Amino acid sequence: MIYTFPFSAIVGQDLMKKALILNVIDPTIGGVLIRGEKGTAKSTAVRALSELLPEYKSVKGCIFNCDPDEKTSLCDFCKEKLNKGESFDIELKKMKVVNLPVGSTEDRVVGTIDIEKVLNEGAKAFEPGILAEANRGILYIDEVNLLSDHIVDVILDAAAMGKNYIEREGISFSHPSKFVLIGTMNPEEGDLRPQLLDRFGLCVEIKGIKNVNERIEVVKRRKEFEKSPLKFIKKWNKSEKNIRKNIINAKKRLNRVKISDLMLKIIAQISIDLNVDGHRADIIMEKTSKALAAYSGEKEVSEIHIREASKMVLPHRMRKNPFEDISVEHDIVEASIQKIRSTSKSSEKKKVLEYSSEKKK
Repeated sequence: MIYTFPFSAIVGQDLMKKALILNVIDPTIGGVLIRGEKGTAKSTAVRALSELLPEYKSVKGCIFNCDPDEKTSLCDFCKEKLNKGESFDIELKKMKVVNLPVGSTEDRVVGTIDIEKVLNEGAKAFEPGILAEANRGILYIDEVNLLSDHIVDVILDAAAMGKNYIEREGISFSHPSKFVLIGTMNPEEGDLRPQLLDRFGLCVEIKGIKNVNERIEVVKRRKEFEKSPLKFIKKWNKSEKNIRKNIINAKKRLNRVKISDLMLKIIAQISIDLNVDGHRADIIMEKTSKALAAYSGEKEVSEIHIREASKMVLPHRMRKNPFEDISVEHDIVEASIQKIRSTSKSSEKKKVLEYSSEKKK
């Protein structure tokens, strides 16, 4: 039996772990791209994340793992069954990680339709692809920068729409395609085009740990895990349960988290000051800030959440050199926050003075 190293036992790499958790809380954030050198726990963290998450309800026997409670996003097969008045049997499934090999073809990714069978038998004959297998799970692409741009585009489109459409010779088929998209890459082996980089909601850059004591701890924990996996997993069981509980609670409260116009102004000002193209950064910053607030048990987004979100949302939308220092960017973020704060205070002061003047009259 293959055992998985616990998520909470991974030493350091806090920003990467936070980015992964946020995408589980709100998959509409759009996935995370993890850039970093080899041997920095990228793959370990992804596998550990799936073990951490609770089981979910699925239509029994459905190859697309359809959600029985989401009648509007069922696959064509389940819709047909529903239209006939048939009921669904339900089963619990564990979220899994689906790996996408670098050499995958478009048919392997999106699936294929057997045209001959459709014409001869008049029945839908769909051969599911990786996107079908990944629905309601984690789609993991190692070395995403080595995939063809076209395949990356197809995957990102499916992730954005939450559906996969296949059409061959005028015959079409669709199925839900909602997954947590995680890509990893080593910048030394080539980069993604800026247009594709921008499509990933979050991006974190990780490096090997430089602290001596932490590096020693990495070796010790790995050695302990290899010696007795079950004992090591049991040791970290409480920490795993706490993270799982926090994720479940955050998902429940996410839609109730509020964000004020002042916080939205700060987000917009940061994007303007950093010359970020388009509006995707603003949208993802808002979603990420709300997910951060939900995870920390707060009811409203604050500057703290925006600062933290900026570390994951902005770098890959600005820098062309993957090794460029980003400290200046954080200075700009802080200046943007203070600019809006000052403007807000001046506006409030002006309103108070105008109100006092009116009252005297």
